[in-house]
Amino acid sequence: MTSTPTQQLSDAGVSIWLDDLSRGRLKTGTLQKLIEEKNVVGVTTNPSIFHAAITSGTDYDATIAAQAAAGASIEETIFEITTTDVADACDLFAPVAAATKGVDGRVSIEVDPRLAWDTAGTIAEAKHLYKKVNRDNVHIKIPATLEGLEAITATLAEGISVNVTLIFSLERYRAVINAFQSGLEQAKDNGHDLSKIHSVASFFVSRVDTEIDKRLDAIGTQEAKALKGKAGVANARLAYQVYEELFSTERWAVLAQAGALPQRPLWASTGVKDPAYPDTLYVTELVAPGVVNTMPEKTLDATFDHGVVTGDTITNGYDEANATLNALDALGVSYNEVVALLESEGLDKFVASWKELLADVEGALATARKAS
Repeated sequence: MTSTPTQQLSDAGVSIWLDDLSRGRLKTGTLQKLIEEKNVVGVTTNPSIFHAAITSGTDYDATIAAQAAAGASIEETIFEITTTDVADACDLFAPVAAATKGVDGRVSIEVDPRLAWDTAGTIAEAKHLYKKVNRDNVHIKIPATLEGLEAITATLAEGISVNVTLIFSLERYRAVINAFQSGLEQAKDNGHDLSKIHSVASFFVSRVDTEIDKRLDAIGTQEAKALKGKAGVANARLAYQVYEELFSTERWAVLAQAGALPQRPLWASTGVKDPAYPDTLYVTELVAPGVVNTMPEKTLDATFDHGVVTGDTITNGYDEANATLNALDALGVSYNEVVALLESEGLDKFVASWKELLADVEGALATARKAS
């Protein structure tokens, strides 16, 4: 029997995580089915995912009514809903976590995105979320802002596993790995078992193409058009090169000897935005050992149905990836400008989703109070 493309990805060293979570997925067993049939071994969430989950259907009505009756605030209600879903998902993935010694079977929950520029606030929220979810296989998601870097180190130093999110640039990725290794050094000094601290670095892919393609269209030459759809994969491949470099240093060897596991690169934003591109582009072109690919369900289904997995598609592509970024630079497309804009827009989108969620839950609480 031939194995499925998702099984082939797993065999090639790629962990498939689903970029979605809702109470409906947990209650109906559809998430369990993805674990059994499509090699899903983890879940990521973000403010936009929770907004979509909570505002569609009636799955959360009973919780909202109970929170309203208890006099809970909007923030307390959202905290209760999201941490309950994540704890339940952690329980569902517990067998996967046990089988992989905690490497997979992870579920991520993000700190309030409005804290992205507040180091102390992020650290406090990370501890609060970790304590409330109270599961070994949870990842606390912290954005890779400059203010976030210190929070990442401090959270890891407490023995808390972290998913670093919204990474777009290679320079910032280097800083993230430094923050991770500093966190582990402090955790070791604090007496924590390093083998139980896990981390991924979420490097965003498709949004890079969306922004750069726009600029290439504006330039309009044949040379510019020939580079469309290449920057996202090139950038991610070079990130893997950084990963290989910084996890083969003397500094890392000391941590590894003490039981530390590397922070794995995670490909995020892997749904294809441009219908002109293959719908599995950011999956099949980013295969290498020790990476995570977190996919929206549409991308997961496309990969399962017709993804062509040909083994490692990253480590032989460094020269080509550098050539792509150099060609963009020669055309006047500023890499630094693009990645700074994408970080700012990414944070703005999550803050906007969070504010919409606050407004919707406020309305739902008011309705529940009237009904009672």
